[in-house]
Amino acid sequence: MNFIPFKQRMQAEGLPEIVIQTFQFYYDQLAAGHTGYIPESDIRPIETLPEADTFGDELAQLGRRELPRTVMIKLNGGLGTSMGLNKAKSLLPVKQGLTFLDIIARQAIHARLPLLLMNSFATRDDSLAALRSYPELWENHLGLDFVQHKFPKVRQSDLAPAEWPPNPRLEWNPPGHGDIYTALLTSGTLDRLLQAGYRHAFISNGDNLGAVIDPAILGYFAQNDLPFLMEVTERTESDRKGGHLARRLDGQLILRELAQCPPEDRHVFENVSRHKFFNTNNLWVSLPVLAELLERKNGILGLPLIRNAKTVDPRDPDSTPVYQLETAMGSAIAVFEGAQAVRVPRTRFAPVKTTDQLLAVRSDAYLLTEDYRVIPHPSRPKPPVIRLDSRFYRLIDGLEARFPRGAPSLLGCERLEIEGDVGFGAGVRLEGEVLLRNQSGKQVWVEDAARLRGKYEWS
Repeated sequence: MNFIPFKQRMQAEGLPEIVIQTFQFYYDQLAAGHTGYIPESDIRPIETLPEADTFGDELAQLGRRELPRTVMIKLNGGLGTSMGLNKAKSLLPVKQGLTFLDIIARQAIHARLPLLLMNSFATRDDSLAALRSYPELWENHLGLDFVQHKFPKVRQSDLAPAEWPPNPRLEWNPPGHGDIYTALLTSGTLDRLLQAGYRHAFISNGDNLGAVIDPAILGYFAQNDLPFLMEVTERTESDRKGGHLARRLDGQLILRELAQCPPEDRHVFENVSRHKFFNTNNLWVSLPVLAELLERKNGILGLPLIRNAKTVDPRDPDSTPVYQLETAMGSAIAVFEGAQAVRVPRTRFAPVKTTDQLLAVRSDAYLLTEDYRVIPHPSRPKPPVIRLDSRFYRLIDGLEARFPRGAPSLLGCERLEIEGDVGFGAGVRLEGEVLLRNQSGKQVWVEDAARLRGKYEWS
């Protein structure tokens, strides 16, 4: 296949040579017929792992001593388009009137750690403007962000560069959060961190508000001189599509994402009893080891390929079929020799990917702690399972129009399923399993202070 058109296109965009070479590394795999699939026959499930809950005061004290050499990095490249947003997802109010970014900023200030965002070009300006209200964060002299790169989309029919004249921006895709390692290098951020004496990076998703610095985990990471540590937790029904930890036949830990699972193995991928642990995307990385590894590999870590089949305009199923070549940052667990994983409590994983999850986090099923973590309420071990009718609730405007007085009480709710158009007044309380099915063709309204349990139908 002819790579020259891709190289010319990327050079015209001013992308660094290392990024062009990295894209070619994955394009060559695609052209050779590699799918990026990791079949079930090539892996084994994980049975046991070290448990963070067992780490004692000695490790926590060591971790506190290592805090001055630690930086907190948050992924902040998403626009939240799946929820109908046209701005950085981190600017969405999520708890007690605070946005994701407000809570992240307060986490960093509370822990007295420098904060770095990996922004995209689409999120950078708005996010940095929002952080102007936190002058303490601007005092670290490292900058507050670095920007992820982009890859050209590949036409499925002939593996040529995708073209879309109605909107040329759609000819490009984010290369996945595995780009963080390349972006740290090309932006000069990695060198600045090392020169300033930083040795440990704690990296997590911007929409996971349970991900704060845990001194005991940091102590474990430092005491064992680990190059890479992944936090995992037990999968539930809500996590069955999330990337899970596994072990290759040679014993190496790996991460398998849904897009890396062959279709015939998907039922096994989603079996949370077999593959018990999923990647929270809370990662601890040794900055000196990362720098040495990047130098030894000429800037290309060689993370496992994720081949995502899409259309060039994701909102138009009839537009040109393309491949998006991506990588996941957690897949570096297969690249760092001696990498480990640790089992953490569910409180360190409170993501918001959908309006279903946003409703749960906004409710009393989650708490905002004094150190600005958003955690499941201690009285319930698992979050409620929520299924909202996507016709009415998938977009943030639809959700907020139907919950104008805020989320109902979900503290005692195990499952909520809504089919049809149902709106809620103030102070509504849901208990046990609640199924609301409205087939009347018009909106049904749940009155203020109503208590619901069981099945309700309107026709």
